[in-house]
Amino acid sequence: MSKRSNLLQRRGQAGTLKSIETDTNPHFTGPFLTDTPLDSATPESNNSPGWDGGFHRTREVPSFWSDLKSSKWVVNPASSFKLLIVPVILFFNWELLAPFVASDLPNPFKALLFISYPITSSSGDVRYAKGYLDLAFIAYHIIVWSFVRQAFIIHLCRPIARYFKIKRQSTLDRFGEQGYALMYFAIMGLWGLRIMSQLPTNWFRTEYFWIDYPHWEMKPELKRYYLMHFAYWLQQFLVLVFRLEKPRKDYSELIIHHIVTLWLIGWSYLVNLTLIGNAVFASMDIPDAFLAFSKLLNYIKWERSKLVAFLLFMLTWTYFRHYLNIIILWSIWTEFDFIPESARVWAPELGVWLAGWMKYQVFIPVCLLQILNLFWYCLIWRIAIRSFTSTLTDERSDDENNGDDDPIDKKEE
Repeated sequence: MSKRSNLLQRRGQAGTLKSIETDTNPHFTGPFLTDTPLDSATPESNNSPGWDGGFHRTREVPSFWSDLKSSKWVVNPASSFKLLIVPVILFFNWELLAPFVASDLPNPFKALLFISYPITSSSGDVRYAKGYLDLAFIAYHIIVWSFVRQAFIIHLCRPIARYFKIKRQSTLDRFGEQGYALMYFAIMGLWGLRIMSQLPTNWFRTEYFWIDYPHWEMKPELKRYYLMHFAYWLQQFLVLVFRLEKPRKDYSELIIHHIVTLWLIGWSYLVNLTLIGNAVFASMDIPDAFLAFSKLLNYIKWERSKLVAFLLFMLTWTYFRHYLNIIILWSIWTEFDFIPESARVWAPELGVWLAGWMKYQVFIPVCLLQILNLFWYCLIWRIAIRSFTSTLTDERSDDENNGDDDPIDKKEE
């Protein structure tokens, strides 16, 4: 009897072992429990040689090609850098090898890196005209700005934010955006004023927007400045439209602002109104730099400094975005007739576009921009009033206490 029971017990154990061998469910417990579920996908298992698909992939590993397909290269600095460096390598390869094989052919990659269509003016100075190759320069510099933006945010702004004990994801994101905005608008604002100082329109002498039109011969610096601005706003527009980042509260207003801005840049460049375009750029960029600076001080909790910076911002915003902008609008409405009579025709083949009805095509987008500025001006005054009774906050930002606002340390590293 005892022998029979021993045999049955051994047979049961064998059956149990066999079921374990064929059972697909894991049997580890306690300290032997795996950190990664056995039925989950891992890069190592899916990419191992000879593996015939025993694991099921649950998420796609990010790659350069997937970033290209999803437009994520715009916010992924590694992918945008790869796109950025290819034309540079091809340009220098052509410069090195072309003299030996095709010395008469121009470098086809030059238009991506440098402005095109140089001409010699009547005074003997080098000037530039416009043409279709300008689109290649703009397209390439969309990639440039994508890389610069994300690299600047990740490798400079975030370490600074962490130094000031900022850990929440949403605050880190906003700090990075405003740090990049401060860098961009400060540089472009000062660059725009420098260019204006070399032009007859120096410090908003508005009559020279129209005198001697058409202004189709551009200084090299003015053309480069204009096209880089165009590329910057196109890149920002792509980020908004494809929702590559979390939308702000004023998402709709920002979309309208970017459309109006792109309309103004493209139209003014096409019809040879770059002098008035330079003035509009300067009136927008300088106060944006002060806005970004005051927000950064707000994020790092420098209470007295942020109030001083905010007051400076209000003064610069009022002067540049309203006073000077209204002067520009007044010039469009009252000084348009300073255009020479012979140039007040629609003749694109001669570089002359400003027929009488074009006054309204110029006035309307600048007026829309002023309306948007007034909308934000109201929000600024709300913040100013609130600052005397509570803390200074950014009305245009998302609520920093939302559900996605976990400390960054828990999400990264």
